[in-house]
Amino acid sequence: MSNPSSIPGQSIAKGAALALSCLLLLSIMPVISNARPGSGAGTDALAFAFWLSIWQLLVSPPVLGWETAQKRQGAFAPDMPSRLRLRLISIIFGTGLLFGLSTFFYVLAAEKAGAVSAALALQAYPLFAIVLESFFLGRRKTKIELMFTGLLLLALTYLATDGQMRPDSLSPWFLFALLIPLIWSIAHVSLREVMMKSRTTPAQITFFRVLVSSLFLFALLVQQGGLASLGDALMHGELQFWAALMGAVYYLELLLWFYAIRHIDVSLASSLTVPAPAGTMIFAVLVLSDVIEGYQIVAMILVMASLYGLILAGKRKQPAARPIKSPSGNFSPE
Repeated sequence: MSNPSSIPGQSIAKGAALALSCLLLLSIMPVISNARPGSGAGTDALAFAFWLSIWQLLVSPPVLGWETAQKRQGAFAPDMPSRLRLRLISIIFGTGLLFGLSTFFYVLAAEKAGAVSAALALQAYPLFAIVLESFFLGRRKTKIELMFTGLLLLALTYLATDGQMRPDSLSPWFLFALLIPLIWSIAHVSLREVMMKSRTTPAQITFFRVLVSSLFLFALLVQQGGLASLGDALMHGELQFWAALMGAVYYLELLLWFYAIRHIDVSLASSLTVPAPAGTMIFAVLVLSDVIEGYQIVAMILVMASLYGLILAGKRKQPAARPIKSPSGNFSPE
């Protein structure tokens, strides 16, 4: 594979630093979500998901405006075929709904399953991606990839049963948390191809997806009768602090990831962010005073081993990389 540093403007050191920044942000996000006030109007998971999405939306225009001022490209390219533009709009709308739902599920899963268990559940993303790619794209996996996938499945089952490996010990909220990487996988499989063809930039994708997600979560709030609490939540200083922090961290993590993979391979960037659950354990103890169970540590080790195995196995079967023309075809698992 070609060395990224041989491509003008790329730096392995800079890419690694950006990926490690993503590791830190991914580690703290479940803890931020659980640090919000636990009582009062508008503090429930749905309302918090809405407000953090609003804050994501508020912090995104500067980067979007800067990108647009540099060059009219992607979603704003005047020469984009109308058919492709229509497809791009429909995909962004559909995935925006999915990401809105996953944001709500993320907050709820962190609350109910715990920050550490939720962080570990998110590591199931490669498992769902493998299944979807095999089913929809016909991509066959090697025996060693299947072996590490089995190890990942075993680790998740061990965690879901609280380390007991008995069906009657299954944790319903951990199973619920697995819906998040499943939704991410579906959305990213749908989004990736149209991103590559339209060369839509990360800032554009992020802005429009958060816009759709915010509208979707607002509609859910109205449907659930939570509209009356929005005013109270807006004036709840502590809640808005954590929502703003979560929104800014989430948005920053997405952007740093995209910029990281401009400098280094996606596989290297992914390997640097694998230890995120370990960071979550540390922050959960320090910030939330959570108690870490022994089975969670064992599950984390198994999950990390399987993910590193999948990354190395995928790296071995990749053909020689072609020169990179545009980084916008890559995507993050958020």
